[in-house]
Amino acid sequence: MSKLHAEYYADSMKQVDGAIELNELIGEGTYRVRIAAPEIAAQVAPGQFVMIRIKGLNSPLIGRALAVYDVVADDDGSLRCIDLVYLKKGVLTTALANCQVGTEVTVWGPLGNGFSNRQCDHLIMAVGGIGQTPMLLLGQEALGTRSFGCDRASGWAEKVELIYGARRASLLAGVDDFKAAGFDVTLCTDDGSIGEKRLVPDVLAERLSKIQAGTRIRVVTCGPEIMMQKVAEACEAAGVDCQVSMETPMACGIGICFSCVAKVRQDDGDWDYKRTCVEGPIFDAEKLCWD
Repeated sequence: MSKLHAEYYADSMKQVDGAIELNELIGEGTYRVRIAAPEIAAQVAPGQFVMIRIKGLNSPLIGRALAVYDVVADDDGSLRCIDLVYLKKGVLTTALANCQVGTEVTVWGPLGNGFSNRQCDHLIMAVGGIGQTPMLLLGQEALGTRSFGCDRASGWAEKVELIYGARRASLLAGVDDFKAAGFDVTLCTDDGSIGEKRLVPDVLAERLSKIQAGTRIRVVTCGPEIMMQKVAEACEAAGVDCQVSMETPMACGIGICFSCVAKVRQDDGDWDYKRTCVEGPIFDAEKLCWD
């Protein structure tokens, strides 16, 4: 394992004990929780995540990594809360779904590198499952309607499109948020219950084939690994810039435990393990070894 550079250190994170202000069902088994954490809300950049634990709950003992879905401001415009979207699945998320407003949780972050803000004409966000969660902030920053993090430029894309897939319509969560943000939204479902009965990578490949020559395209993707691999392959075939948000399970979130490594190609053509929590979770697609 190569030595971490200072830019990957997690020593700028904040640990905050905050109260839950909202915890609502927004899709089948999917919830949106709002936590008072102004120190984190003021710093977070699109694609970063936090670790969360419920105060007084020792099972599970470790925290759970969740991407920051949104940040919420007070009436005076100061950022005060973070919104996280999660699927009720494991021990912690099941307990979190049962938490009432006022429950105290501990969050630490922001963590990870976040998406780049490279200039483009058309940003396409290709997501599946719960992979929509890091995309709302990114699309808003790209259009220039909001700014996040420290010293990050906004307004670096002219158009933002979301291609969002799930097994069935009831599993799609937050669609109205993306439409309200001004994104073009295409929905895909395996059973055809809403939108196109197609897979996200297939829709993306068709979209890339029809885009006018000379248009600067960027693709970002998050979701099931096989979907992201197919998205990356479609982008490689089309010669399009692609970044991947890895969903590798994490234990510590700060680079200590080595439980979240991914195989990443080096400049010399060989590969090395990189910690998703500190050197990711965002990687350029051409750098990833999918096998």
